[in-house]
Amino acid sequence: MKFLLFLLVSSNFFAHGISESDKLSMINGGYLQYIQLGASHMITGYDHLLFLFGVIFFLNKFKDIVKFITIFTLGHSITLIFATFMSITANYFLVDAVIALTVVYKGFDNLDGFKKHLNMKAPNLLSLVFIFGLIHGFGLSTRLQQLPLGTDGLLLKIISFNIGVELGQVSALFLMLILLNNWRKYDSFKKFSDFSNSILMIIGSLLFLMQINGYLMEDKSLRSKASLQALDTNKSITWKDTITLTIDSQKSFEYKFHIQKNNTFEYTWQTNQEKLFFDFHGEPDNDKTAYFESFKKGTNSKSSGVLNSAFTGSHGWYFKNTSTRTIQITLKTRGSYKVLGIK
Repeated sequence: MKFLLFLLVSSNFFAHGISESDKLSMINGGYLQYIQLGASHMITGYDHLLFLFGVIFFLNKFKDIVKFITIFTLGHSITLIFATFMSITANYFLVDAVIALTVVYKGFDNLDGFKKHLNMKAPNLLSLVFIFGLIHGFGLSTRLQQLPLGTDGLLLKIISFNIGVELGQVSALFLMLILLNNWRKYDSFKKFSDFSNSILMIIGSLLFLMQINGYLMEDKSLRSKASLQALDTNKSITWKDTITLTIDSQKSFEYKFHIQKNNTFEYTWQTNQEKLFFDFHGEPDNDKTAYFESFKKGTNSKSSGVLNSAFTGSHGWYFKNTSTRTIQITLKTRGSYKVLGIK
């Protein structure tokens, strides 16, 4: 019982999202950095690895292993690439909860649960592995979309991340296969196979409860959209701060302000005619789930608005200059805030 309570209150600790350090390191990251991030994310993705462990648990023929892993890879690659490219997302707690259920399912299937308890034939495993692959890929996509991806080279960034995921998956599978192949040589494999898959079901169930708890415990204010309204340009405005920023060709950075919940933040910025990609977003203080809310993004030479913050935290812009020339940005702001500067 104590262990269950520990899991339920430790949702943030066990989260394997995109950390703030990952975000900062990827601001000017190249395709190699996206490959590295994909590999590390898969290696630390305990729910993905548990499902794969269940899939290969009883597979001892190389062609069967290749067949199932290929169909799983195809499934998660489709949704990872498509959902990220089309900016299709969902609450990551709920997506990870469904992924946890795939772990439970595989343990139940390995225990021959359909025949023993439901008196029915198990559904076609190859088809389900493909469907579950689609779900796992969507989970990976929700995490990748926590990065300020921008629009320049977006598809190649996604593909690079996916390549990293596959490299991490192959590395993890290699270790799993060594473990299972050696274990199969001993009588204990048959004796403890049911026990092992029962544990797989239990862990999957606990992960499901952990993710649902994370969703329910998530601060409701974080899910409420901040109010971003148009700035009235017809009235005369006395600005509190005027900031000049310079961004070199093919470079990017974040410029942030710390704003308290329910405070109003007015802004306007424009460049020296050149357009650049921007993502105006906010991140709550002390959040360990890598949550952020994007208020406005696009490619333009100017933008303005009035933000009523839904949470206390850092707010600001991710700027990326995809042109061949240096761009100067003049940013004017007023309201109640603290300037954090370039991140």
